[in-house]
Amino acid sequence: MLSYQHIYHAGNLADVQKHALLAWMLAYLTRKDKPLSYIETHAGRGLYQLDAPEAVKTGEAEQGITRVLADQGLAADHPLNRALSETRKAHGAAAYPGSPLIAASLLRPDDSLHFAELHPQENAALRAALKPWKAKVHQQDGFELAMSLAPPTPRRGLLLIDPSYEIKSDYARIPGIIGQLHKKWNVGIIALWYPILKDGSHKQMLKALEAQGLPDALRHEVAFPPVREGHRMVGSGMFVVNAPYGAAEEAARISALFKAVSRK
Repeated sequence: MLSYQHIYHAGNLADVQKHALLAWMLAYLTRKDKPLSYIETHAGRGLYQLDAPEAVKTGEAEQGITRVLADQGLAADHPLNRALSETRKAHGAAAYPGSPLIAASLLRPDDSLHFAELHPQENAALRAALKPWKAKVHQQDGFELAMSLAPPTPRRGLLLIDPSYEIKSDYARIPGIIGQLHKKWNVGIIALWYPILKDGSHKQMLKALEAQGLPDALRHEVAFPPVREGHRMVGSGMFVVNAPYGAAEEAARISALFKAVSRK
């Protein structure tokens, strides 16, 4: 349960999809002059160096965010680009923000931020990365944290569920957890990231989620080739409950970005 470290995969194409949509939704929420809550269940270390040996070893960032930026796939004013620029100004040209730093960069002093990360070293690194911001970092099970906080104060806000899926039972558990969270926090945006694997592990989970009839549900998926021979991931997806206005159009722009990248 505590073995996964995202540094090997930071900045890959799955991150580009997830972080582009997440950054857009957070920026959309901040258009209104009302505070909001942001909760994350599986935060990781928050800050990654793409020239670290672990990242270089897999080459996933080179095929992901590095390639997207080289192709100018993201608009200069895209919220993800803004968070990336801020992170690199503070931490160097090879730095890449995980979702905690993206949220911290885009949200405001009056907004409430809660992050769960169980891995001791990742948790310590996350605390260090978030030191400039007023954020609460919890070393506890992320699903338990989300349940304990829902509904949060302020009630406006977004919850990101982004497990590694190393625990295979997560696929079966997550639909029920999201259903319970929605009942407790019916106005909250609940965003779930999931990998698309060759064996279709995600399909039953998505079927169970869609059967609940959750409001304003957005399912967005992108496909990409395996990063190396034998790699099982061939795409990634986001399932968003209470997706904000305009999110479907942003998802379509992200899909177009991926199609352009795949043609090159």
